[in-house]
Amino acid sequence: MNEPGAESARVFRFAPSPNGFLHLGHAYSALFNRKLARACGATLLVRIEDIDPERSSRLHEDALIEDLDWLGFAWSGTPRRQSEHMAAYRAALENLADRGLVYPCFCSRGEIAKSCSARADWLRDPDGAFLYPATCRELTGAQSKARIEEGARFSWRLEMAKALRDIGAPLSYREFHESDSNRIVAAEPSVWGDALIGRRDMPASYHLACVLDDHAQGVTDVVRGADLEPATGLHRMLQALLGLRSPSYHHHRLVLDDEGRKLSKSKSSPSLRDLRRQGFSAADIRAELSRRMQIEL
Repeated sequence: MNEPGAESARVFRFAPSPNGFLHLGHAYSALFNRKLARACGATLLVRIEDIDPERSSRLHEDALIEDLDWLGFAWSGTPRRQSEHMAAYRAALENLADRGLVYPCFCSRGEIAKSCSARADWLRDPDGAFLYPATCRELTGAQSKARIEEGARFSWRLEMAKALRDIGAPLSYREFHESDSNRIVAAEPSVWGDALIGRRDMPASYHLACVLDDHAQGVTDVVRGADLEPATGLHRMLQALLGLRSPSYHHHRLVLDDEGRKLSKSKSSPSLRDLRRQGFSAADIRAELSRRMQIEL
C-alpha cells in the first residue's frame, strides 16, 4: 500500500462522469486534488467515467474538459475513457465468475423494492437502496443458464459472504489528510450486501471499473467526496480479490447549497457554465470555494 510521503512517485486523479455539466462541487474536488498533488509534486490525471452509454454524452465530455481548462486545472497526459477499456473489465468479471464469486441476478430494481418495502426493518445500502435479498443466489447453475439462454436480462452480483471467506482476513485502507498524517481505517464491504458489479450489456459497475482504472493508471492517492466514503470498503474488497494495488484515500467535505443539501446534477444545481454566463471568472470561483470551505485553493 502506498503511503503519503513515500519515495515512489505519487499519482492523483480527478474522475468526472460526462452525464451533465460540472457544478461547484466538482470544481472543489478538482481544485482540491490539484492543491494536494501540487503540495507533494505528484502527477495529476483526468479520467472520464463514461461507462454508462445511456447517460454519458460527448457533448458533456467536451464541456467538462473546457470547464477544467477554464478553472486552471492542468493535468498530465490524455484523459482515460472507461468506454475504451471494456475488455479489461470483462476479463476481471470473468475472473470472479470462474472462481464462483459472482452470480447472475434477474431481479429488476422495481422488483427488489417491491419485495423489500413490505418489511419496515429491511436494511438499505449506503446509497439508500434496499439490500438485495439474494433471491437469485438460490438458483442452480442450470436454472440460471436456462434463463440466460431464453434472453432474460440480468446483472452480476458479488456473493459477499463467499468473497469474505475467499479473502480470509480483515480489510483496511490508509486514509490521509492535508497535513500528510494518516491512519488505518477498517473496511466494511458487507454493508453493501451482494453488490451489483456488472450487467450483461456492461461488464462493470462503477465500483469494479473504478478499482481497475486506479490500478491501471498507477493511482496512489484517491481524493473524492465524503459521499463516496462507504464505497471505499467495497473497493478495498475488489482490490483484494483481484490482486490490485490499494491507494491511500482522502474523503473531503462536500459543497452544500443554501439549504444544506449536497449539490447535484439531478437537482439542477447551477453549473460552472451557468456561473460563467453570469460573469463569474475562474478566480471568482476559486475565491468563493475557498471562502465556503475555509481552505485556500
